[in-house]
Amino acid sequence: MKKIQIAVDGPASSGKSTVAKIVAQDLGLIYLDTGAMYRVATAVALQNNLTGTSDDVAQIIKMIQRNPISFQNTKKGQLVFLGMNDVTKLIRSNEVTNNVSRISAIPEIREFLVAEQQRISAEGGIIMDGRDIGTVVLPEADLKIFLVASVDERAERRYKENIEKGIPTDLAQLKTEIAARDYKDSTRKNSPLKQADDALLLDSTGKTVADVVNFIEEKAKKLI
Repeated sequence: MKKIQIAVDGPASSGKSTVAKIVAQDLGLIYLDTGAMYRVATAVALQNNLTGTSDDVAQIIKMIQRNPISFQNTKKGQLVFLGMNDVTKLIRSNEVTNNVSRISAIPEIREFLVAEQQRISAEGGIIMDGRDIGTVVLPEADLKIFLVASVDERAERRYKENIEKGIPTDLAQLKTEIAARDYKDSTRKNSPLKQADDALLLDSTGKTVADVVNFIEEKAKKLI
């Protein structure tokens, strides 16, 4: 069986992580949540009042090097750790969400985390989701998917997720924040959100998770 690399890109709350985790489980692939890695870097910056100056960036990277990011799969889902600390809930807070585009756009942060992602994925048998996987992190991926959905539907999805996790959220404000993040992600200078030339475009508006999973798995099985 061929160990393939699958890249799933798309804007915030388009369903990338949800479907990537299911595909990973169904096909026996490793799932690497790149978005969580950038959220961890953002949380580190916020908790230590690091605003993004050159010295601040160096400190963020050193803190993560001393306390590596890792993932743990459980029956309740994937947990994210910074060293020995479980930061799964922390990195999904509204404060982190509203600042992650800014921190993830810093070239040194992206370079550091991209190198980590490439190291982990080098042997194949992996599915990775983010915003620049097919264009920057895994440009030679065997299968590339660009997953999109309307702002309204993405806001509804994130709203339900936050409420289930006990995170107070205003739906109207969430729509505004998602639209603003789309603009930031697609217009940033370094590794902007965009569809790779060889990626398959999939609009998940009105589609179920199963619909999207089946589409990706059908394409992947032909390669495996």
